[in-house]
Amino acid sequence: MDFGVVVQTNPPAARTVGLAKLSEQFGFDYFWTFDSHLLWQEPYVIYSQILAETHKIKVGPMVTNPATRDWTVTASVYATLNEMYGNRTVCGIGRGDSAVRVTNGAPTTLKALRESIHVIRELASSRSVEYNGATLQFPWSHGSELEMWVAAYGPLALKLTGEVGDGFILQCGDVDIAKWMIATVRKAAENVGRDPDAIKFCVAAPMYIGDDWEHMRDQCRWFGGMVGNHVADIVSKYGTDGAVPQALTDYIKGREGYDYNEHGRAGNTHADFVPDDIVDRFCILGTAEDHIAKLQQFKDIGVDQFAGYLQHDNKEETLRVYSETVMPAIREHITAKA
Repeated sequence: MDFGVVVQTNPPAARTVGLAKLSEQFGFDYFWTFDSHLLWQEPYVIYSQILAETHKIKVGPMVTNPATRDWTVTASVYATLNEMYGNRTVCGIGRGDSAVRVTNGAPTTLKALRESIHVIRELASSRSVEYNGATLQFPWSHGSELEMWVAAYGPLALKLTGEVGDGFILQCGDVDIAKWMIATVRKAAENVGRDPDAIKFCVAAPMYIGDDWEHMRDQCRWFGGMVGNHVADIVSKYGTDGAVPQALTDYIKGREGYDYNEHGRAGNTHADFVPDDIVDRFCILGTAEDHIAKLQQFKDIGVDQFAGYLQHDNKEETLRVYSETVMPAIREHITAKA
């Protein structure tokens, strides 16, 4: 299993770069950031600095969207970064949340998402693509590679992921929900003749090493509010008795609104409706042993990467314990002498 870190690009940018460097030093494989141009600093500018000051770690958004950036410009950014620093980028993409809603926009259609995935991936992978009635290709790009990982919750978005995604991002640390969604994506891949094992699966959730459960829950309760924002869209379309597990829909009955000015922040004022048991199920909290036990369950159901959110007050210590205890327990063990 690979491991990633997810942060917001809050100023100063040097702090984000520093966390990326620390993540690589501690053995993490991926460094993801939010992508919401009004709420936080521009991630692609920061990626360039991160890549310049690291050696192996891959960077990308969790997640971008097809609405706020021209698809060809997005592809050009990735192809340029790959030319400068080697193929060390990955693109997480979804229909759009905070980046579009803050500007009074709305998530894109699944049709637009599907088309954008194809255009961005082909151009950023040094290939030609049909776009707006023309055949386009970057004449300066050679050997660039980009994987498109799709963030999804609803049945139709999961179907799309299985049909066209290189990877699936589930922003929820509930094992039962992950099992259902992975099976759904794999089934969709099989139905169109794809190899379901070729799709990578990433579970993303807050990770907090500690033993003060009340404090850890308060620091991570924001995540249930963020997930609830996506689930509310699903419930409005499918109802509470549709194809989505009730474990994902029941808790939002107390949801009264959402303030994007506090999006993803510890201690925000709009996540009080999230009960403790949902925080415990959706996040990975507790001692190193608690983390290892839950991550092993994810590994057993086919999760290829765990990406931990660090929007809390224990960033460096959590990274250290993961490096020294958690990740070595989960990674494949190889002995020097059999």
